[in-house]
Amino acid sequence: MKLTDLFIRRPVLAIVINLVIIIAGLQAIRSLNVRQYPRLDSATVTVRTAYVGANAELVRGFITTPLERAIAAADGIDFIESQTTQGLSTINVRLKLNFPASGALADISARVNQVRADLPPEAEIPAISIEPSDAQVAAMYLSFGSDILEDNQVTDYLIRIVQPRLSAIEGVQRADILGGSQFAVRVWLDPERMTAQNVSAAAVRQALAQNNYLAAVGQTKGQLLQLNLSADTDLHSIEEFKQLVVKRQGDTLVRLADVATVMMGADSYDQDVRMSGRKEVFMGVWVLPTANSLDVISRVRDEIDNIRRELPSGMRVKIAFDSTNYIHNAIDEVTHTLIETVLIVMLVIYAFLGSLRSVIIPVVAIPLSLIGAVFLIQVFGFTINLLTLLAIVLSVGLVVDDAIVVVENVERHTREGKTPYQAALLGARELVGPIIAMTITLAAVYVPVGFQGGITCR
Repeated sequence: MKLTDLFIRRPVLAIVINLVIIIAGLQAIRSLNVRQYPRLDSATVTVRTAYVGANAELVRGFITTPLERAIAAADGIDFIESQTTQGLSTINVRLKLNFPASGALADISARVNQVRADLPPEAEIPAISIEPSDAQVAAMYLSFGSDILEDNQVTDYLIRIVQPRLSAIEGVQRADILGGSQFAVRVWLDPERMTAQNVSAAAVRQALAQNNYLAAVGQTKGQLLQLNLSADTDLHSIEEFKQLVVKRQGDTLVRLADVATVMMGADSYDQDVRMSGRKEVFMGVWVLPTANSLDVISRVRDEIDNIRRELPSGMRVKIAFDSTNYIHNAIDEVTHTLIETVLIVMLVIYAFLGSLRSVIIPVVAIPLSLIGAVFLIQVFGFTINLLTLLAIVLSVGLVVDDAIVVVENVERHTREGKTPYQAALLGARELVGPIIAMTITLAAVYVPVGFQGGITCR
């Protein structure tokens, strides 16, 4: 007795197994992670080192090159790329696939610490961070702008109000501000006035560092009183900065306003971000790798609606980019394809076999097989993404082919005079081997779609 006989002779067992497959598939559909692209088990370690005031050539020779030599000796590195600009060295270390990211981060950090003593003392401590390779693009980009408020005012509102609310949403990895500019006191030095007062730029910088200082010096205790002490020379207004003394010449005081123009501005004027011709400040929302993108972005949209009602007068917010729109469209296309496939199969089988009973078999087999395939996707640790959706669409052809072949063979035995029970037994026995061989052959053709270049797409 072949395996197929067991399910034909015991229909209750077959129904129970099918129900188990349906239940397992339905729970998998509810719990699977939905992403736009497959999750790759690789990461990128970034080492950023600031060297304020140094040109790109100096930064490359004294910071980028020594760090690259030290980092190159670490294990698990696929390749290293670096970018050196005015006052900043950025080194991106791409790790090999499936290499433990935590171990690589510790190894790279140790090697960076070995050469820290060789770096210029004016350079800042290298900042090391790690992020998945597929986290280069956010799941959603928001644009904030105003025709009334300045960019630094918009950025300040995002930092204080919007960013904490979006970062607190379940499933959000981080919400970063892109293209913003924060409040900063700008001191524009006047060379002519500085020459007249015999004041150098170094003297101005030293005066600002010494007179804009805040530090805790300890505490003092009495019999009934305890006080915390602090040394505070912090400046709080533009007028206080203007009255800052930068040089003494006997009884004459040279103040900052005498050699420079002091104003409240932005920390940087090196970038200009626009959308549809209007200046905007963007915010990117990154989703956790283990979270469902559709659910997370849906919660983000709900929070954006609440934020929109509380925005200051004249400020606007728009959704500039939403990656889940493509995912929704892809899922809708797959659903439409499955419905059309079932209808076409029903028409073809009824047209050639002329039996409504024969039509029922593929109508049941196609959804049941696909639901079971979703459970296997969960078992193997894959996610619902563009490649797995493509695999589901391709698998419909396999299911339809197998169902039509079995139904046609059983129908042939029925027309030869056998009872439906005998025809089912014989038809299944004759095709169990060819169907398995045909399925394995077609699967071998489709497997490279999901495993290109040895990359396991999850």
